[in-house]
Amino acid sequence: MNLSEALSHIREIPDYPNPGILFKDITPLLSNGKAFDVVIDALCEGLTHVDIVAGIEARGFILASAMATKLGAGFVPLRKAGKLPHHVFAQSYELEYGSAQLEIHQDAFPVGAKIVLVDDVLATGGTLAAATKLISDVGGVLTQISVLLEISFLNGRSKILADWPEVRVKALLSS
Repeated sequence: MNLSEALSHIREIPDYPNPGILFKDITPLLSNGKAFDVVIDALCEGLTHVDIVAGIEARGFILASAMATKLGAGFVPLRKAGKLPHHVFAQSYELEYGSAQLEIHQDAFPVGAKIVLVDDVLATGGTLAAATKLISDVGGVLTQISVLLEISFLNGRSKILADWPEVRVKALLSS
C-alpha cells in the first residue's frame, strides 16, 4: 500500500461537530493496520535525533505514540485542561468552532530536548500554536510539527510560521 492509498481511508463528515465544519475522520485509517503503518512511516521519514514526540489530545496521541515507538523516542501528551495530575503550564487558544486550553507537565522533558509535535489536522493553527508555546515554556527545542492533513485555506501554517519561523511544518495531505 502506498501513502496515497493509506490516506484515502480518511473520510469526511459534514456539519460535525457544528454546522459548516467538515470533520476529517481518521478512524477508518487507524483501523487498517497496513494504512496506519504506512502513515506512521511517512510521518517519521527524515526525522533524526528526536528526544520526544509530543502529541495533542486526542488523535495526536495515537499518531505521536506510534511515531515515538518507531523513532526510539519518548512520548509526551499535551492534554485538555484539568487532565494532568502534576504541576502544569497552560495555554488557551481559539478553535474554528470555539475555544479551549491545553496543558503540559512543567517537567515533561529536560530543557533542550529535541521535540517533534504531532496532531491529526492543521486547520486554523490555534491548537498547534498553543502547543508550540507550551513546549517552549518547558524548555524544549521544537524541530518539526507533523500532521496528517492540512486544511490550507484556513492559513494555519502562516500563523505558526509567523511566530516560529525556524520550525518545519510537515503535512502528509493538503486540502
